[in-house]
Amino acid sequence: MRGRHDHDRQASGKVRVRGAREHNLKNVDLEIPRDALVVFTGVSGSGKSSLAFGTLYAEAQRRYLESVSPYARRLFHQMPVPQVDEIDGLPPAVALQQQRGTPTTRSSVGSVTTLSNSLRMLYSRAGDYPRGQELLYAESFSPNTPEGACTECHGLGRVYEVTERSMVPDDSLTIRERAVAAWPTAWHGQNLRDILVTLGYDVDTPWRELPKKDRDWILFTDEQPTVPVYAGFTPEETRRALKRKETPSYQGTFTGARKYVLQTFSATESASMKKRVSKYMVSTECPVCRGKRLRAESLSVRFAGMDITELSRLPLKRLAQLMQPFAAGTAKRNAKEAAAHPEKLIVTQRIAQDVCGRLEVLLDLGLGYLTLDRSTPTLSPGELQRLRLATQVRSNLFGVVYVLDEPSAGLHPADTVALLRAMDRLKASGNSLFVVEHSLDVVRHADWIVDVGPAAGEMGGQVLYSGEPAGLKSVKPSVTRRYLYADSPPAPREPRAPQGWLTLRGITRNNLSKLDADFPLGVLTSVTGVSGSGKSSLVSQVLVELVSQALGHEAPDEAEEGEELEQSEPSTLEGRITGGLEGMRRLVRVDQKPIGRTPRSNLATYTGLFDHVRKLFAATKLARSRKYDAGRFSFNVAKGRCENCEGEGSVMVELLFLPSVYAPCPVCQGARYNAKTLEVTYRERNVAQVLDMTVDAAWAFFADEPALHRSLDVLREVGLGYLRLGQPATELSGGEAQRIKLATELQRAARGRMLYVLDEPTTGLHPADVEKLVVQLQTLVDAGNTVILVEHDMRVVAASDWVIDIGPGAGEEGGTVVVAGPPAVVAKHHESRTAPYLKRFMEGGSQHAAIR
Repeated sequence: MRGRHDHDRQASGKVRVRGAREHNLKNVDLEIPRDALVVFTGVSGSGKSSLAFGTLYAEAQRRYLESVSPYARRLFHQMPVPQVDEIDGLPPAVALQQQRGTPTTRSSVGSVTTLSNSLRMLYSRAGDYPRGQELLYAESFSPNTPEGACTECHGLGRVYEVTERSMVPDDSLTIRERAVAAWPTAWHGQNLRDILVTLGYDVDTPWRELPKKDRDWILFTDEQPTVPVYAGFTPEETRRALKRKETPSYQGTFTGARKYVLQTFSATESASMKKRVSKYMVSTECPVCRGKRLRAESLSVRFAGMDITELSRLPLKRLAQLMQPFAAGTAKRNAKEAAAHPEKLIVTQRIAQDVCGRLEVLLDLGLGYLTLDRSTPTLSPGELQRLRLATQVRSNLFGVVYVLDEPSAGLHPADTVALLRAMDRLKASGNSLFVVEHSLDVVRHADWIVDVGPAAGEMGGQVLYSGEPAGLKSVKPSVTRRYLYADSPPAPREPRAPQGWLTLRGITRNNLSKLDADFPLGVLTSVTGVSGSGKSSLVSQVLVELVSQALGHEAPDEAEEGEELEQSEPSTLEGRITGGLEGMRRLVRVDQKPIGRTPRSNLATYTGLFDHVRKLFAATKLARSRKYDAGRFSFNVAKGRCENCEGEGSVMVELLFLPSVYAPCPVCQGARYNAKTLEVTYRERNVAQVLDMTVDAAWAFFADEPALHRSLDVLREVGLGYLRLGQPATELSGGEAQRIKLATELQRAARGRMLYVLDEPTTGLHPADVEKLVVQLQTLVDAGNTVILVEHDMRVVAASDWVIDIGPGAGEEGGTVVVAGPPAVVAKHHESRTAPYLKRFMEGGSQHAAIR
């Protein structure tokens, strides 16, 4: 580099941004070094992501796409042009964002890391084949190809059938009382029952007393007779009407219950319909492949004594140990075979070396507990991001900018050390890293800090500091500075005493085996442990499911993403609650799933706040004179919304040879409402202008409306003051969605005796916002409730009344309760991986000293 003339050196050294105005950025100018770890910090909503992703990454992508042909460009998502005057010195960029797993369970750890491809090649070229079997190509070892998939279950590993038991759960009911639960509800189900009356079947005798022949025909027939229907007639009246050939209400066509379930499942576009009918399908392990998803020929090929499915079910740590001797060329091989096929040894060693190299990075990032066949929807966003990061570290690219979104999310402080090593490796290869991050460990490790603020939303969007970490110390307006250079330890608080115990016994699930766990009631409990130790299995899965069953709630649905039939069955679940339920009224699970999947769902509609707003508009003088009701002010109702975009606010523009783009609706200019509705104003603002306000602005605007003010108050208290009321659900992060749910719960009068379960609520939160969150959680406990969190942030753990540390390691090396007690007790425990970080925080006020 140094040999080039000055201009080149200068251009390669810095990235310059002039006049960035994306989202809340206030005409930002910025200069940051390349070939460095640059961390963007600031409170939640300050504009960090707008700068790193919305401006720098978007522009790098746009420039790259400009260079490809218009035809190829159609294959990419349309990249919006960021609002910025000029950016120079910007290399090509790769973004590793926080995303939930790809929605199909056919995507796995093996496919994301491409390790499965290597193993298929290994089995194809170097596997031990049964005598006389011909060579199979690599695709024969994939359950997702016609060459590899088991012919019985089509590569799913499970077969599905519809049985009498599944469709008629309660056989003491009559057909009129909806014994055939699998049939549709409402009118369509009534129609099918009326048709049975016409056909002469008894709909008023309990199902179990009907002749088997009748039951089988009603459930399993493929016949679809069309007959006259006399709606509302009794069976006796129907018989008379048929005899007299009276004019029927209509002609109805019969569908057997099984046919209805299978047809609906395969044809419906509605996710909720699909979910409803899938309840009546019974899944069992495929009898042919025994759940291994592959054909018999593929499963007969072995390597190291295992078929490819058995190998893919090993934790990555064990897989690495198994492959090591093959990579080193020291594995015992059959001498006779080695002489006959010397090329097999070369192929084995080559592939094994590649596999070991890839696994090394994954193990270094603390992912050794995962297996290759683990499906991506079951991974946390943090795990998925680290898998992608490992793939990049291994790809040896040079001169690229990696833009990372909170890579420490979901990481125990002990695992953050490994993450920093991986990022250092990328930097050492000649790459730049731009990282949006709240973890103080990562911030301390930076070569350069860009601090955005001072506050969130409208009050943010300025660069308070851009420079080496030490310089931030003197920047007074920076909230980050307060936490980065906190010298005094936090004030100790006296933990509350448990009011009772929720006792779980004999839990077996994932890596938990016959585990006993006691959760204190009436206090704030943090469940800690390294990533993959079994915290989420214990709390978010077993605890939530067992308490839901005991209280008679429907168990919360894990399987929101992915094809219904492709959901893997939950791993064996044993365990029971032996005490502590007596005083519990309700379970509230506050997770990070989206609050809605379309732009029509937003913060105002989800929290119920918009109902109050619409009533205020309907009560205005003009609305009353025009007879407008509250429904008129909903953008989902035809009478009030803009007809052109049907209340979406934007329209899709089809471009022939380019991807479609969304443009503001030309009729309402994005307001979502028709002109007549917008004429109605409340204190000189129309409903579209109110939806455009931030929570903070609305809080000031609705100061005289107690019901609204309370809702807005709570949203501000959980650190969401910067969000716009009408901000679409699709634009919210998992952490924001979780805090909206928490705020919705907090604004209901906390009546005590509730159990709140939160999985990593500090994801995406600046330490200042974490403090606000802790205050809210303490409020819930003070009102007589129990709060249980899965948490890595030592600020929260130290503020808890009780800590349950799971571990000591991840995967097979975890799954036990290492220590349980108040934070001060846990901090002194020698075997706990959490203890040293908790101790340091409680003594020094920072998460832990800089790791270099």
